[in-house]
Amino acid sequence: MSNEIENIRHSFSHILAMAVLDFWPEAKLGIGPVIENGFYYDFDLKYRLSPDDLPKIEKKIKAIIAQNIKFERKEVSVKQAKEIFSAQPFKLELIEELKNNQQQITIYKSGDFTDLCAGPHIDSTKELNPDTFKLTKVAGAYWKGSEKNPQLQRVYGLAFGSKKELDAYLKLQEEAEKRDHRKLGKELELFSFQEDAPGFVFWHPKGMILRGALMKIYDKLINEAEYQVVSTPILLAEELWRKSGHWDNYKDQMYFTEIDGKTFVVKPMNCPGVILIYKSRPRSYRELPLRLSEAGEVHRHEPSGTLMGLFRVRAFRQDDAHIFVKEDQIESEVKNIIKLVLKFYKMVGFNDVKIELSTRPEKSMGSDEIWEKAEGALQKTLKNSKLKFKINEGDGAFYGPKIDFHIKDSLGRSWQCATIQVDFSMPERFGLKYIDKDGAPKQPVIIHRTIIGSIQRFVGILIEHYAGAFPVWLAPEQIWVIPIGAEHKKYANEIGKALDNEEFRFQVKDENETVSKKIREGEIQKIPYLLIVGDKEVKAKKISVRQRGKRDLGPMTLKKFLEKISAELSPRLS
Repeated sequence: MSNEIENIRHSFSHILAMAVLDFWPEAKLGIGPVIENGFYYDFDLKYRLSPDDLPKIEKKIKAIIAQNIKFERKEVSVKQAKEIFSAQPFKLELIEELKNNQQQITIYKSGDFTDLCAGPHIDSTKELNPDTFKLTKVAGAYWKGSEKNPQLQRVYGLAFGSKKELDAYLKLQEEAEKRDHRKLGKELELFSFQEDAPGFVFWHPKGMILRGALMKIYDKLINEAEYQVVSTPILLAEELWRKSGHWDNYKDQMYFTEIDGKTFVVKPMNCPGVILIYKSRPRSYRELPLRLSEAGEVHRHEPSGTLMGLFRVRAFRQDDAHIFVKEDQIESEVKNIIKLVLKFYKMVGFNDVKIELSTRPEKSMGSDEIWEKAEGALQKTLKNSKLKFKINEGDGAFYGPKIDFHIKDSLGRSWQCATIQVDFSMPERFGLKYIDKDGAPKQPVIIHRTIIGSIQRFVGILIEHYAGAFPVWLAPEQIWVIPIGAEHKKYANEIGKALDNEEFRFQVKDENETVSKKIREGEIQKIPYLLIVGDKEVKAKKISVRQRGKRDLGPMTLKKFLEKISAELSPRLS
């Protein structure tokens, strides 16, 4: 993001606060930062804001812009800042936090409005184009993101450098709304959410078929790559999570239960259980690399306000693998994983993949030496693989650096999914060993990796990427056979039997409804192929084929149709 557009968006957030205060002077101000594509501002307000309020707030913002108000930066003492914001409790709280690090507090004054802000901003509202912004929604947001704090009202806005950019983005958002996986998931009967289990997915039969088709491809690839599948318990003792380091980093996201007076954790990660499998007997260097795969169900306590369809849930299945290697095997193994990741993404329809190397975060475990060694190994592998990547400082896992893969969907949106993490710390904490060829015990390195990531989230991405119109290999229902009349049902069932023999996912739609209604329903359900049979088809021993999005393909023999569709039955590297 350029400094210019960031300053514009930041300035719009201040003007939004000015407009809200003009209508509701009693409002208490939270924060108003710049975010991707726009800005927001948080308000503590007794009046309940709604989307109906946004047009009048927009009108007020435009009126403020027209006044050519300057943004004036000032530095004041902590005492002066407290006096200025004496009626603003959230600002006072921020001042208390700032006073420990700085003697002077930066504020920005715009006309009669003053905000606590480090800046920078534009010089004057005359630099803003009133046609380049739009307020989009109102949402609830806890102060500082904690459920323990008051819930504020957040007003979101968009801002761009030109009207053309704003219009293009709004058009993209309109298309994204049509593709919303929550909406399509309900319409296509893939999954649902219930009040009795907030944040947990209820998979319907069609959703399970879709998941199964995805995992069939994944399972084939990891089998070819010589992974061994394992399964670990969903409940593991508290002590294990303390030893692994997850307790210090994930305790607030864990669920607990007690058995025989002992505390157990509903696992938020698969790693510790797989480590115990490795440790269950002595290991030899001949076994390494040892590739153990577990698509295990994990549970994490997510605040209710952050839940979002399949993208943010409280239980999800993750395609984890933990690979135990010797130090001199790290580069070759990471290189193999990268190839596997890129191959999988290409097969399922994602050809635009960006790579990041994420380094040591502020909160981490392990010595500087092992972090330098791990980061160096990943960077060397990426360079030797001649792959473009960027460094993402401080975003590694708490136990090791990682390579992250970002896929781009059909709307140009980026999603971080696959990750490869090199871990020297957990093998040390758990005392993992293997007997080397010289007979001496050595410590292995663990490579943690996912390709899909959360299967729930990935299905959500696929739904929106394909707008629910899945390729044949992935579609829960691939073919509908539609008899025109009762007298054509026998022939339709013969077609169905032939499709069944070829292991297609199909339905013979012989309900007592009109053909046009069945075709319309097939289009709504986004069925790839509709096969219509009537008098002509029965007589000629043919089928009339309608392909999704291409209307009628005309009559053809079943043999010819099967030859046509066979190429679509598995994802291709194209």
